[in-house]
Amino acid sequence: MSGLPREILKWLQSLDLTWKVKTPKWDLTNGYLLAEIFSWYFPQEIQMHSFYNCNSLPIKQKNWSLLKNFIKSKELKIPEQYIEGTIHCKEGAAALLLESMYELLTHRKVTKMKSEMPEDYTDYAYQVKLPMHARSTASKAVKNNLRNTEILADPCLIVNAQKCHKIISDHVDHRHLERILDPVRFGIKPSVGERCLRKPLSEVRSAPNKEAEKTLGILRVMTSPKQVSALSSLPLTREPSVQFKEIQVQQMDKSAFYSMPIQGF
Repeated sequence: MSGLPREILKWLQSLDLTWKVKTPKWDLTNGYLLAEIFSWYFPQEIQMHSFYNCNSLPIKQKNWSLLKNFIKSKELKIPEQYIEGTIHCKEGAAALLLESMYELLTHRKVTKMKSEMPEDYTDYAYQVKLPMHARSTASKAVKNNLRNTEILADPCLIVNAQKCHKIISDHVDHRHLERILDPVRFGIKPSVGERCLRKPLSEVRSAPNKEAEKTLGILRVMTSPKQVSALSSLPLTREPSVQFKEIQVQQMDKSAFYSMPIQGF
């Protein structure tokens, strides 16, 4: 029952369903339990003999077709991405669908802590908990986040290629973030421009603009505490190593040109 608040657990237990919801991602994918929940509140509109408890894709599509028509007829504000994510066993989509149904059917608000991870329906929250060597590669990320049912439900090559491209792009962005957060593991050394600051660290910290905050973040990641203390002790300005001599240039008096007579042709 991971990922579900306490009040939703008590609500599901009070409905006396056919079986317990232990893993929402797998238990709610065929839509049978969701239809049973709706039948408690709308017994005339939802008849359980119209639904089948099977995990094959054609049966799932039939069950969800009836559920989508019912949701549309009752004008229930359930996001479409929650439904599609539950059908294809996306991470976190089934829990969000149950929370939305709980608020619509009981007219109560779910009290829960705000999650630090974005709700992108991927396994990124699980991958962050793993050690660095055990995290998935780009091909494994595509396999984990692109289900077979998605390909079978929509066999368009262009759409599936776009989904794969987005998964790989997100994976590359996460890898870049890992390299920034742990530069020692990847052998990243600060460049000469990052080492040579023109201003001390105290003024960079007090600067309100975004460039100063970005510079400060790079310093925290790329430099050690000894280097930061050394950089903070640098003077505000430095004496130039090259001396330049100022040359005085006398300009010609151009007023004489204006006083000359105009010669005819």
